[in-house]
Amino acid sequence: MEWLTRLFTDVDFLPHIVLLYAVVIAVGVYLGKIKVCGISLGVTFVLFAGIVAGHFGFTGTPRTLDFIQDFGLILFVFMIGLQVGPGFFESFGKAGVKLNGLATVAILLNILVMFGCYYIFFDTSDKNSLPMMVGTLYGAVTNTPGLGAANEALSSMYQQDAPPIASAYACAYPLAVVGIILSIVAIRYICKVKLEKEEEQLEEQAGAKATQKPYKMHLEVSNKYLEGKTMLQVHDFLNRDFVVSRIVHEGELSIPNRNTVFHLGDQMLIVCAEADQEAIMAFIGPKLDIDFEQQDQPLVSKRILVTNPSINGKSFGQMHFSSVYGVNVTRVTRHGMDIFASPSLPLQVGDRIMVVGPEDAVDRVAHKMGNSIKRLEAPNLATIFVGITLGIIFGSLPFIPGMPLMKLGIAGGPLIIAILIGRYGYKIKLVTYTTTSANMMLREIGLVLFLASVGIKAGAGFFETVMQGDGLLYVLTGILITIIPILIVGPIARLKFKLNYFTIAGMISGTYTDPPALAYSNSICSKEAPAVGYSTVYPLSMFLRILTAQLIILLFCS
Repeated sequence: MEWLTRLFTDVDFLPHIVLLYAVVIAVGVYLGKIKVCGISLGVTFVLFAGIVAGHFGFTGTPRTLDFIQDFGLILFVFMIGLQVGPGFFESFGKAGVKLNGLATVAILLNILVMFGCYYIFFDTSDKNSLPMMVGTLYGAVTNTPGLGAANEALSSMYQQDAPPIASAYACAYPLAVVGIILSIVAIRYICKVKLEKEEEQLEEQAGAKATQKPYKMHLEVSNKYLEGKTMLQVHDFLNRDFVVSRIVHEGELSIPNRNTVFHLGDQMLIVCAEADQEAIMAFIGPKLDIDFEQQDQPLVSKRILVTNPSINGKSFGQMHFSSVYGVNVTRVTRHGMDIFASPSLPLQVGDRIMVVGPEDAVDRVAHKMGNSIKRLEAPNLATIFVGITLGIIFGSLPFIPGMPLMKLGIAGGPLIIAILIGRYGYKIKLVTYTTTSANMMLREIGLVLFLASVGIKAGAGFFETVMQGDGLLYVLTGILITIIPILIVGPIARLKFKLNYFTIAGMISGTYTDPPALAYSNSICSKEAPAVGYSTVYPLSMFLRILTAQLIILLFCS
Protein backbone atom coordinates (compact mmCIF):
# COMPACT_ATOMS: atom_id res chain seq x y z
CA MET A 1 0.00 0.00 0.00
CA GLU A 2 3.02 2.26 0.32
CA TRP A 3 3.08 2.87 -3.44
CA LEU A 4 -0.57 3.98 -3.35
CA THR A 5 0.04 6.38 -0.45
CA ARG A 6 3.06 7.80 -2.25
CA LEU A 7 1.08 8.20 -5.47
CA PHE A 8 -1.45 10.48 -3.76
CA THR A 9 0.72 12.28 -1.18
CA ASP A 10 4.39 12.48 -2.27
CA VAL A 11 4.71 15.89 -3.94
CA ASP A 12 8.20 15.02 -5.25
CA PHE A 13 6.97 11.86 -6.99
CA LEU A 14 6.56 12.40 -10.75
CA PRO A 15 3.53 10.06 -11.14
CA HIS A 16 1.86 12.05 -8.34
CA ILE A 17 2.23 15.28 -10.34
CA VAL A 18 0.86 13.64 -13.48
CA LEU A 19 -2.07 12.20 -11.54
CA LEU A 20 -2.72 15.55 -9.86
CA TYR A 21 -3.06 17.43 -13.15
CA ALA A 22 -4.95 14.64 -14.88
CA VAL A 23 -7.59 14.51 -12.12
CA VAL A 24 -7.94 18.29 -11.75
CA ILE A 25 -8.21 18.92 -15.49
CA ALA A 26 -10.57 16.02 -16.17
CA VAL A 27 -12.92 16.94 -13.30
CA GLY A 28 -12.82 20.64 -14.20
CA VAL A 29 -13.55 20.07 -17.89
CA TYR A 30 -16.46 17.72 -17.19
CA LEU A 31 -18.03 19.98 -14.56
CA GLY A 32 -17.49 23.00 -16.79
CA LYS A 33 -19.87 21.49 -19.33
CA ILE A 34 -22.81 21.63 -16.90
CA LYS A 35 -25.18 24.43 -17.89
CA VAL A 36 -27.24 26.53 -15.48
CA CYS A 37 -29.92 28.59 -17.24
CA GLY A 38 -28.15 27.78 -20.51
CA ILE A 39 -24.77 29.12 -19.32
CA SER A 40 -21.67 27.09 -18.53
CA LEU A 41 -18.20 28.11 -17.31
CA GLY A 42 -16.35 25.88 -19.78
CA VAL A 43 -12.72 25.03 -19.12
CA THR A 44 -12.48 27.86 -16.57
CA PHE A 45 -14.00 25.38 -14.10
CA VAL A 46 -10.55 23.75 -14.04
CA LEU A 47 -9.54 26.67 -11.80
CA PHE A 48 -12.21 25.75 -9.25
CA ALA A 49 -11.32 22.05 -9.41
CA GLY A 50 -7.71 23.04 -8.69
CA ILE A 51 -8.79 25.18 -5.74
CA VAL A 52 -10.63 22.22 -4.19
CA ALA A 53 -7.63 19.92 -4.76
CA GLY A 54 -5.26 22.45 -3.19
CA HIS A 55 -7.58 22.99 -0.24
CA PHE A 56 -7.47 19.28 0.64
CA GLY A 57 -3.69 19.08 0.28
CA PHE A 58 -3.64 17.37 -3.13
CA THR A 59 -0.78 19.47 -4.46
CA GLY A 60 2.80 19.55 -5.76
CA THR A 61 6.05 21.36 -5.03
CA PRO A 62 5.97 25.14 -5.60
CA ARG A 63 8.78 24.88 -8.18
CA THR A 64 6.88 22.27 -10.22
CA LEU A 65 3.59 24.18 -10.03
CA ASP A 66 5.33 27.41 -11.09
CA PHE A 67 6.97 25.77 -14.11
CA ILE A 68 3.78 24.13 -15.38
CA GLN A 69 1.81 27.34 -14.78
CA ASP A 70 4.28 29.48 -16.73
CA PHE A 71 4.67 26.98 -19.58
CA GLY A 72 0.89 26.68 -19.91
CA LEU A 73 0.51 30.46 -19.98
CA ILE A 74 3.20 30.88 -22.65
CA LEU A 75 1.67 28.20 -24.87
CA PHE A 76 -1.82 29.66 -24.40
CA VAL A 77 -1.02 33.29 -25.23
CA PHE A 78 1.30 32.35 -28.11
CA MET A 79 -1.38 30.29 -29.85
CA ILE A 80 -3.86 33.14 -29.32
CA GLY A 81 -1.37 35.49 -30.96
CA LEU A 82 -0.93 33.19 -33.96
CA GLN A 83 -4.71 32.99 -34.33
CA VAL A 84 -5.41 36.72 -34.17
CA GLY A 85 -2.21 37.86 -35.91
CA PRO A 86 -3.41 37.68 -39.55
CA GLY A 87 -6.41 39.91 -38.76
CA PHE A 88 -4.90 42.11 -36.04
CA PHE A 89 -3.86 45.07 -38.18
CA GLU A 90 -6.74 44.64 -40.62
CA SER A 91 -9.12 45.13 -37.66
CA PHE A 92 -8.18 48.81 -37.71
CA GLY A 93 -9.93 49.37 -41.03
CA LYS A 94 -12.55 52.06 -41.48
CA ALA A 95 -15.32 50.17 -39.66
CA GLY A 96 -12.93 48.57 -37.19
CA VAL A 97 -11.54 51.84 -35.84
CA LYS A 98 -14.91 52.77 -34.37
CA LEU A 99 -15.49 49.39 -32.74
CA ASN A 100 -11.93 49.12 -31.43
CA GLY A 101 -12.18 52.67 -30.08
CA LEU A 102 -15.31 51.76 -28.14
CA ALA A 103 -13.67 48.55 -26.90
CA THR A 104 -10.64 50.52 -25.69
CA VAL A 105 -12.93 52.93 -23.82
CA ALA A 106 -14.67 49.98 -22.15
CA ILE A 107 -11.31 48.50 -21.10
CA LEU A 108 -10.21 51.83 -19.60
CA LEU A 109 -13.55 52.14 -17.80
CA ASN A 110 -13.07 48.66 -16.32
CA ILE A 111 -9.77 49.84 -14.88
CA LEU A 112 -11.22 53.14 -13.61
CA VAL A 113 -14.13 51.36 -11.90
CA MET A 114 -11.65 48.95 -10.31
CA PHE A 115 -9.64 51.84 -8.86
CA GLY A 116 -12.86 53.53 -7.71
CA CYS A 117 -13.94 50.37 -5.87
CA TYR A 118 -10.46 50.04 -4.41
CA TYR A 119 -10.51 53.52 -2.88
CA ILE A 120 -14.14 53.27 -1.73
CA PHE A 121 -14.34 49.76 -0.28
CA PHE A 122 -10.81 48.69 0.68
CA ASP A 123 -8.03 49.63 3.07
CA THR A 124 -5.49 51.38 0.86
CA SER A 125 -2.79 50.99 3.50
CA ASP A 126 -2.85 47.21 2.96
CA LYS A 127 -0.27 46.47 0.26
CA ASN A 128 -2.18 43.37 -0.82
CA SER A 129 -5.48 45.17 -1.46
CA LEU A 130 -4.65 46.56 -4.91
CA PRO A 131 -3.18 43.30 -6.29
CA MET A 132 -6.28 41.47 -5.08
CA MET A 133 -8.42 44.06 -6.88
CA VAL A 134 -6.46 43.36 -10.05
CA GLY A 135 -7.43 39.70 -9.65
CA THR A 136 -11.04 40.82 -9.20
CA LEU A 137 -10.78 42.98 -12.33
CA TYR A 138 -9.73 40.05 -14.52
CA GLY A 139 -12.37 37.79 -13.05
CA ALA A 140 -14.94 40.52 -13.72
CA VAL A 141 -13.90 40.76 -17.38
CA THR A 142 -13.51 36.95 -17.72
CA ASN A 143 -9.98 37.33 -19.05
CA THR A 144 -7.67 34.51 -18.00
CA PRO A 145 -4.56 35.67 -19.94
CA GLY A 146 -4.77 38.98 -18.07
CA LEU A 147 -4.78 37.08 -14.78
CA GLY A 148 -1.72 35.18 -15.96
CA ALA A 149 0.09 38.38 -16.95
CA ALA A 150 -0.72 40.01 -13.59
CA ASN A 151 0.37 36.86 -11.73
CA GLU A 152 3.62 36.78 -13.64
CA ALA A 153 4.32 40.45 -12.90
CA LEU A 154 3.59 39.93 -9.20
CA SER A 155 5.93 36.94 -9.08
CA SER A 156 8.76 39.05 -10.50
CA MET A 157 8.16 41.67 -7.79
CA TYR A 158 7.48 39.58 -4.70
CA GLN A 159 9.64 36.54 -5.52
CA GLN A 160 7.67 34.70 -2.81
CA ASP A 161 4.46 35.23 -0.80
CA ALA A 162 2.77 37.01 -3.70
CA PRO A 163 -0.89 37.91 -3.00
CA PRO A 164 -3.27 35.08 -4.05
CA ILE A 165 -5.03 37.10 -6.72
CA ALA A 166 -6.51 33.93 -8.24
CA SER A 167 -8.82 33.80 -5.21
CA ALA A 168 -10.27 37.20 -6.07
CA TYR A 169 -10.49 36.18 -9.72
CA ALA A 170 -12.45 33.05 -8.76
CA CYS A 171 -14.85 35.12 -6.63
CA ALA A 172 -15.67 37.54 -9.48
CA TYR A 173 -15.69 35.21 -12.47
CA PRO A 174 -18.97 33.23 -12.17
CA LEU A 175 -21.28 36.23 -11.78
CA ALA A 176 -19.32 38.12 -14.45
CA VAL A 177 -20.34 35.56 -17.08
CA VAL A 178 -23.99 36.13 -16.16
CA GLY A 179 -23.55 39.89 -15.72
CA ILE A 180 -22.18 40.43 -19.24
CA ILE A 181 -25.18 38.71 -20.80
CA LEU A 182 -27.69 40.56 -18.58
CA SER A 183 -26.01 43.87 -19.43
CA ILE A 184 -26.34 43.14 -23.16
CA VAL A 185 -30.03 42.45 -22.58
CA ALA A 186 -30.34 45.69 -20.57
CA ILE A 187 -28.91 47.74 -23.47
CA ARG A 188 -31.67 46.35 -25.66
CA TYR A 189 -34.34 47.82 -23.37
CA ILE A 190 -32.48 51.03 -22.52
CA CYS A 191 -32.13 51.85 -26.23
CA LYS A 192 -35.59 50.49 -27.13
CA VAL A 193 -34.18 48.10 -29.73
CA LYS A 194 -36.48 46.03 -31.92
CA LEU A 195 -34.68 42.85 -32.94
CA GLU A 196 -36.70 42.50 -36.15
CA LYS A 197 -35.63 45.95 -37.36
CA GLU A 198 -32.00 45.17 -36.54
CA GLU A 199 -32.20 42.03 -38.69
CA GLU A 200 -33.68 44.05 -41.57
CA GLN A 201 -30.86 46.58 -41.26
CA LEU A 202 -28.28 43.79 -41.49
CA GLU A 203 -29.92 42.46 -44.65
CA GLU A 204 -29.71 45.93 -46.25
CA GLN A 205 -26.04 46.24 -45.26
CA ALA A 206 -25.33 42.77 -46.63
CA GLY A 207 -26.77 43.82 -49.96
CA ALA A 208 -24.53 46.88 -50.02
CA LYS A 209 -21.42 44.88 -49.11
CA ALA A 210 -22.05 42.25 -51.75
CA THR A 211 -20.18 44.51 -54.19
CA GLN A 212 -16.91 43.49 -52.51
CA LYS A 213 -17.15 39.84 -53.59
CA PRO A 214 -15.53 38.35 -56.73
CA TYR A 215 -17.79 38.71 -59.78
CA LYS A 216 -17.73 36.68 -63.02
CA MET A 217 -19.08 37.89 -66.38
CA HIS A 218 -18.78 37.21 -70.14
CA LEU A 219 -18.06 40.30 -72.26
CA GLU A 220 -17.54 41.12 -75.94
CA VAL A 221 -14.92 43.69 -76.94
CA SER A 222 -16.75 46.62 -78.59
CA ASN A 223 -14.52 49.56 -77.63
CA LYS A 224 -12.55 50.58 -80.76
CA TYR A 225 -9.79 51.99 -78.59
CA LEU A 226 -8.90 48.46 -77.45
CA GLU A 227 -8.12 47.17 -80.96
CA GLY A 228 -4.49 46.06 -80.95
CA LYS A 229 -3.91 46.81 -77.29
CA THR A 230 -2.35 44.18 -75.02
CA MET A 231 -3.91 42.85 -71.87
CA LEU A 232 -1.29 44.70 -69.78
CA GLN A 233 -2.02 48.01 -71.53
CA VAL A 234 -5.76 47.64 -70.97
CA HIS A 235 -5.21 46.72 -67.34
CA ASP A 236 -2.93 49.71 -66.70
CA PHE A 237 -5.23 52.16 -68.49
CA LEU A 238 -8.37 51.02 -66.68
CA ASN A 239 -6.48 50.95 -63.33
CA ARG A 240 -8.78 48.28 -61.89
CA ASP A 241 -7.96 44.71 -60.92
CA PHE A 242 -9.50 42.07 -63.17
CA VAL A 243 -8.56 38.67 -64.56
CA VAL A 244 -9.41 37.44 -68.07
CA SER A 245 -9.47 33.68 -67.56
CA ARG A 246 -10.53 32.74 -71.14
CA ILE A 247 -10.79 34.50 -74.48
CA VAL A 248 -12.36 33.51 -77.82
CA HIS A 249 -10.73 35.06 -80.93
CA GLU A 250 -12.10 34.07 -84.35
CA GLY A 251 -13.74 31.03 -82.82
CA GLU A 252 -10.60 29.78 -81.07
CA LEU A 253 -10.67 29.48 -77.26
CA SER A 254 -7.42 30.14 -75.38
CA ILE A 255 -5.95 31.20 -72.04
CA PRO A 256 -4.73 34.81 -72.35
CA ASN A 257 -1.63 36.28 -70.75
CA ARG A 258 -0.37 39.84 -70.24
CA ASN A 259 0.79 40.05 -73.88
CA THR A 260 -2.46 38.84 -75.44
CA VAL A 261 -3.79 41.40 -77.96
CA PHE A 262 -7.42 42.54 -77.84
CA HIS A 263 -9.48 42.69 -81.05
CA LEU A 264 -12.99 43.92 -81.73
CA GLY A 265 -15.46 41.09 -81.40
CA ASP A 266 -13.31 39.03 -79.02
CA GLN A 267 -15.32 37.29 -76.33
CA MET A 268 -13.88 36.83 -72.86
CA LEU A 269 -14.63 35.55 -69.38
CA ILE A 270 -13.68 38.16 -66.77
CA VAL A 271 -13.45 37.88 -62.98
CA CYS A 272 -13.23 41.10 -60.96
CA ALA A 273 -14.39 42.71 -57.73
CA GLU A 274 -18.15 43.18 -58.00
CA ALA A 275 -17.77 46.89 -57.25
CA ASP A 276 -15.74 47.24 -60.47
CA GLN A 277 -17.96 45.23 -62.82
CA GLU A 278 -19.95 48.18 -64.20
CA ALA A 279 -16.84 50.25 -64.96
CA ILE A 280 -15.10 47.31 -66.66
CA MET A 281 -18.19 46.45 -68.70
CA ALA A 282 -18.59 50.10 -69.77
CA PHE A 283 -14.98 50.22 -70.93
CA ILE A 284 -14.69 46.83 -72.70
CA GLY A 285 -18.14 46.03 -74.00
CA PRO A 286 -21.55 44.46 -73.31
CA LYS A 287 -22.34 41.24 -71.46
CA LEU A 288 -22.92 38.02 -73.40
CA ASP A 289 -25.52 35.41 -72.63
CA ILE A 290 -23.11 32.47 -72.97
CA ASP A 291 -21.10 30.26 -70.67
CA PHE A 292 -17.55 29.36 -71.72
CA GLU A 293 -17.32 26.84 -68.89
CA GLN A 294 -20.09 24.76 -70.47
CA GLN A 295 -18.73 25.09 -74.02
CA ASP A 296 -15.09 24.52 -73.21
CA GLN A 297 -14.09 20.89 -72.75
CA PRO A 298 -10.26 21.13 -72.99
CA LEU A 299 -10.07 23.67 -70.13
CA VAL A 300 -10.75 22.86 -66.48
CA SER A 301 -11.37 24.82 -63.29
CA LYS A 302 -9.83 23.46 -60.12
CA ARG A 303 -9.36 24.56 -56.53
CA ILE A 304 -5.76 24.04 -55.44
CA LEU A 305 -4.49 24.09 -51.87
CA VAL A 306 -1.27 26.02 -51.18
CA THR A 307 0.89 23.79 -48.97
CA ASN A 308 4.38 24.33 -50.41
CA PRO A 309 6.34 26.45 -47.87
CA SER A 310 8.44 28.02 -50.64
CA ILE A 311 5.32 29.71 -52.04
CA ASN A 312 4.50 31.39 -48.71
CA GLY A 313 4.55 35.18 -49.10
CA LYS A 314 4.94 35.31 -52.89
CA SER A 315 2.47 37.58 -54.63
CA PHE A 316 0.41 36.62 -57.67
CA GLY A 317 2.45 39.07 -59.71
CA GLN A 318 5.65 37.21 -58.80
CA MET A 319 4.18 33.82 -59.71
CA HIS A 320 3.41 34.71 -63.38
CA PHE A 321 0.64 32.14 -63.62
CA SER A 322 -0.57 33.18 -67.07
CA SER A 323 2.78 33.71 -68.79
CA VAL A 324 4.73 30.82 -67.24
CA TYR A 325 2.08 28.19 -66.58
CA GLY A 326 -0.57 29.16 -69.15
CA VAL A 327 -3.34 29.35 -66.53
CA ASN A 328 -5.24 32.07 -64.71
CA VAL A 329 -6.07 32.31 -61.01
CA THR A 330 -9.42 33.99 -60.57
CA ARG A 331 -9.96 34.02 -56.81
CA VAL A 332 -8.57 32.94 -53.45
CA THR A 333 -10.35 31.41 -50.47
CA ARG A 334 -8.69 32.30 -47.16
CA HIS A 335 -10.18 31.53 -43.74
CA GLY A 336 -13.51 30.81 -45.43
CA MET A 337 -13.66 34.11 -47.34
CA ASP A 338 -13.35 34.66 -51.11
CA ILE A 339 -10.71 37.24 -52.03
CA PHE A 340 -10.04 38.67 -55.48
CA ALA A 341 -6.68 37.47 -56.80
CA SER A 342 -5.02 40.84 -57.37
CA PRO A 343 -1.35 40.89 -58.51
CA SER A 344 -0.17 42.37 -55.19
CA LEU A 345 -1.93 39.80 -52.96
CA PRO A 346 0.63 37.55 -51.20
CA LEU A 347 -0.10 33.83 -51.09
CA GLN A 348 -0.13 32.08 -47.73
CA VAL A 349 0.07 28.41 -46.85
CA GLY A 350 -3.51 27.27 -46.33
CA ASP A 351 -4.97 29.38 -49.17
CA ARG A 352 -7.21 27.72 -51.76
CA ILE A 353 -6.85 29.18 -55.24
CA MET A 354 -9.21 28.74 -58.20
CA VAL A 355 -7.09 27.90 -61.26
CA VAL A 356 -8.45 27.86 -64.84
CA GLY A 357 -6.57 26.41 -67.79
CA PRO A 358 -5.67 23.24 -69.74
CA GLU A 359 -5.79 20.18 -67.51
CA ASP A 360 -2.08 19.40 -67.79
CA ALA A 361 -1.15 23.02 -66.97
CA VAL A 362 -3.49 23.05 -63.97
CA ASP A 363 -1.87 19.83 -62.74
CA ARG A 364 1.56 21.46 -63.01
CA VAL A 365 0.36 24.38 -60.88
CA ALA A 366 -1.12 21.95 -58.35
CA HIS A 367 2.26 20.22 -58.09
CA LYS A 368 4.01 23.57 -57.65
CA MET A 369 1.56 24.74 -54.96
CA GLY A 370 1.81 21.46 -53.05
CA ASN A 371 -1.92 20.70 -52.92
CA SER A 372 -1.39 18.17 -50.11
CA ILE A 373 -3.88 18.27 -47.27
CA LYS A 374 -1.60 16.03 -45.21
CA ARG A 375 0.97 18.81 -44.97
CA LEU A 376 -1.57 21.00 -43.20
CA GLU A 377 -2.75 18.42 -40.71
CA ALA A 378 0.36 18.75 -38.49
CA PRO A 379 1.21 22.05 -36.79
CA ASN A 380 4.48 23.75 -37.71
CA LEU A 381 6.18 23.05 -34.38
CA ALA A 382 9.47 24.67 -35.37
CA THR A 383 7.74 28.00 -36.04
CA ILE A 384 5.87 27.78 -32.73
CA PHE A 385 8.99 27.23 -30.64
CA VAL A 386 11.11 29.69 -32.62
CA GLY A 387 8.38 32.24 -31.91
CA ILE A 388 8.23 31.32 -28.21
CA THR A 389 12.02 31.70 -27.98
CA LEU A 390 11.87 35.17 -29.53
CA GLY A 391 8.88 36.04 -27.35
CA ILE A 392 10.65 35.11 -24.12
CA ILE A 393 13.70 37.19 -25.12
CA PHE A 394 11.53 40.14 -26.19
CA GLY A 395 9.42 39.91 -23.03
CA SER A 396 12.55 39.96 -20.86
CA LEU A 397 13.76 43.29 -22.26
CA PRO A 398 12.85 46.34 -20.14
CA PHE A 399 10.91 48.73 -22.37
CA ILE A 400 11.83 51.69 -20.13
CA PRO A 401 15.62 51.97 -19.67
CA GLY A 402 16.65 51.92 -16.01
CA MET A 403 13.42 50.24 -14.87
CA PRO A 404 14.12 46.48 -15.04
CA LEU A 405 10.63 45.51 -13.83
CA MET A 406 8.95 47.39 -16.70
CA LYS A 407 8.90 44.56 -19.21
CA LEU A 408 6.25 42.56 -21.06
CA GLY A 409 7.22 39.30 -19.38
CA ILE A 410 6.37 35.75 -20.41
CA ALA A 411 2.79 36.70 -21.28
CA GLY A 412 3.15 39.95 -23.21
CA GLY A 413 6.38 39.10 -25.06
CA PRO A 414 5.21 35.86 -26.69
CA LEU A 415 1.82 37.43 -27.47
CA ILE A 416 3.32 40.34 -29.43
CA ILE A 417 5.83 38.15 -31.26
CA ALA A 418 3.05 35.68 -32.15
CA ILE A 419 0.89 38.50 -33.56
CA LEU A 420 3.79 39.77 -35.66
CA ILE A 421 4.75 36.28 -36.88
CA GLY A 422 1.11 35.46 -37.63
CA ARG A 423 0.85 38.58 -39.78
CA TYR A 424 4.33 38.96 -41.29
CA GLY A 425 6.01 35.58 -40.81
CA TYR A 426 5.75 34.76 -44.50
CA LYS A 427 8.20 37.59 -45.24
CA ILE A 428 10.97 35.68 -43.46
CA LYS A 429 9.78 32.32 -44.82
CA LEU A 430 8.16 31.21 -41.56
CA VAL A 431 5.11 29.03 -42.19
CA THR A 432 2.64 29.93 -39.44
CA TYR A 433 -0.36 28.00 -40.69
CA THR A 434 -2.00 25.59 -38.27
CA THR A 435 -5.41 24.05 -38.63
CA THR A 436 -8.10 25.50 -36.40
CA SER A 437 -8.32 22.22 -34.49
CA ALA A 438 -4.54 22.11 -33.90
CA ASN A 439 -4.49 25.71 -32.69
CA MET A 440 -7.43 25.09 -30.37
CA MET A 441 -5.88 21.90 -28.99
CA LEU A 442 -2.53 23.51 -28.16
CA ARG A 443 -4.26 26.61 -26.79
CA GLU A 444 -6.64 24.64 -24.57
CA ILE A 445 -3.82 22.44 -23.26
CA GLY A 446 -1.88 25.57 -22.29
CA LEU A 447 -4.97 27.10 -20.68
CA VAL A 448 -5.93 24.09 -18.55
CA LEU A 449 -2.31 23.63 -17.36
CA PHE A 450 -2.25 27.28 -16.32
CA LEU A 451 -5.67 27.22 -14.63
CA ALA A 452 -4.98 23.96 -12.80
CA SER A 453 -1.66 25.33 -11.47
CA VAL A 454 -3.17 28.62 -10.34
CA GLY A 455 -6.09 26.84 -8.67
CA ILE A 456 -3.92 24.29 -6.86
CA LYS A 457 -1.61 27.04 -5.54
CA ALA A 458 -4.54 29.22 -4.43
CA GLY A 459 -6.50 26.35 -2.86
CA ALA A 460 -4.68 26.29 0.47
CA GLY A 461 -5.94 29.73 1.51
CA PHE A 462 -8.94 30.20 -0.76
CA PHE A 463 -11.78 29.47 1.65
CA GLU A 464 -10.21 31.56 4.40
CA THR A 465 -9.92 34.44 1.93
CA VAL A 466 -13.54 34.13 0.84
CA MET A 467 -15.24 33.28 4.13
CA GLN A 468 -13.13 35.22 6.62
CA GLY A 469 -11.63 37.88 4.37
CA ASP A 470 -13.05 40.15 1.68
CA GLY A 471 -14.61 37.45 -0.50
CA LEU A 472 -18.06 39.07 -0.60
CA LEU A 473 -16.50 42.43 -1.42
CA TYR A 474 -14.69 40.85 -4.36
CA VAL A 475 -18.01 39.52 -5.60
CA LEU A 476 -19.72 42.92 -5.22
CA THR A 477 -16.93 44.97 -6.78
CA GLY A 478 -16.60 42.39 -9.55
CA ILE A 479 -20.23 42.94 -10.51
CA LEU A 480 -19.69 46.71 -10.63
CA ILE A 481 -16.55 46.34 -12.74
CA THR A 482 -18.46 44.09 -15.14
CA ILE A 483 -21.68 46.01 -15.75
CA ILE A 484 -20.89 49.73 -15.37
CA PRO A 485 -18.62 50.04 -18.45
CA ILE A 486 -21.05 48.00 -20.58
CA LEU A 487 -24.00 50.19 -19.57
CA ILE A 488 -21.97 53.28 -20.53
CA VAL A 489 -20.33 52.13 -23.77
CA GLY A 490 -23.32 50.15 -25.09
CA PRO A 491 -25.81 53.06 -25.19
CA ILE A 492 -23.11 55.37 -26.62
CA ALA A 493 -22.43 52.90 -29.42
CA ARG A 494 -26.13 52.69 -30.15
CA LEU A 495 -27.36 56.27 -29.67
CA LYS A 496 -24.34 58.26 -30.83
CA PHE A 497 -22.71 55.99 -33.42
CA LYS A 498 -25.95 54.28 -34.57
CA LEU A 499 -24.36 50.82 -34.56
CA ASN A 500 -26.48 47.74 -35.05
CA TYR A 501 -27.51 46.13 -31.77
CA PHE A 502 -26.15 42.72 -32.77
CA THR A 503 -22.81 44.26 -33.70
CA ILE A 504 -22.74 45.97 -30.29
CA ALA A 505 -23.47 42.65 -28.57
CA GLY A 506 -20.59 41.00 -30.43
CA MET A 507 -18.30 43.95 -29.71
CA ILE A 508 -19.03 43.73 -25.96
CA SER A 509 -18.47 39.95 -26.00
CA GLY A 510 -15.13 40.47 -27.75
CA THR A 511 -14.09 43.28 -25.41
CA TYR A 512 -14.66 40.96 -22.47
CA THR A 513 -13.21 38.00 -24.46
CA ASP A 514 -16.25 36.05 -23.28
CA PRO A 515 -17.43 33.09 -25.45
CA PRO A 516 -20.69 32.51 -23.47
CA ALA A 517 -21.74 36.09 -24.22
CA LEU A 518 -20.95 35.57 -27.89
CA ALA A 519 -22.97 32.34 -27.86
CA TYR A 520 -25.95 34.25 -26.45
CA SER A 521 -25.53 37.04 -29.03
CA ASN A 522 -25.43 34.50 -31.85
CA SER A 523 -28.55 32.79 -30.52
CA ILE A 524 -30.68 35.94 -30.94
CA CYS A 525 -29.39 36.82 -34.42
CA SER A 526 -29.62 34.83 -37.65
CA LYS A 527 -26.78 36.80 -39.27
CA GLU A 528 -23.03 36.94 -38.58
CA ALA A 529 -23.01 40.45 -37.09
CA PRO A 530 -22.21 39.33 -33.50
CA ALA A 531 -19.32 37.17 -34.69
CA VAL A 532 -17.98 40.02 -36.86
CA GLY A 533 -18.16 42.47 -33.96
CA TYR A 534 -16.46 39.93 -31.67
CA SER A 535 -13.63 39.12 -34.08
CA THR A 536 -13.03 42.81 -34.92
CA VAL A 537 -12.25 43.86 -31.34
CA TYR A 538 -10.96 40.58 -29.92
CA PRO A 539 -7.29 40.91 -31.05
CA LEU A 540 -6.80 44.42 -29.67
CA SER A 541 -8.84 43.68 -26.54
CA MET A 542 -6.79 40.60 -25.73
CA PHE A 543 -3.58 42.55 -26.28
CA LEU A 544 -4.70 45.46 -24.08
CA ARG A 545 -5.99 43.18 -21.33
CA ILE A 546 -2.62 41.43 -21.05
CA LEU A 547 -0.58 44.63 -21.36
CA THR A 548 -2.62 46.67 -18.87
CA ALA A 549 -2.53 43.81 -16.34
CA GLN A 550 1.23 44.09 -16.15
CA LEU A 551 1.27 47.88 -16.29
CA ILE A 552 -1.14 48.18 -13.34
CA ILE A 553 0.96 45.79 -11.24
CA LEU A 554 4.29 47.37 -12.16
CA LEU A 555 3.16 51.01 -11.87
CA PHE A 556 0.80 50.91 -8.90
CA CYS A 557 1.66 47.84 -6.83
CA SER A 558 5.42 48.26 -6.52
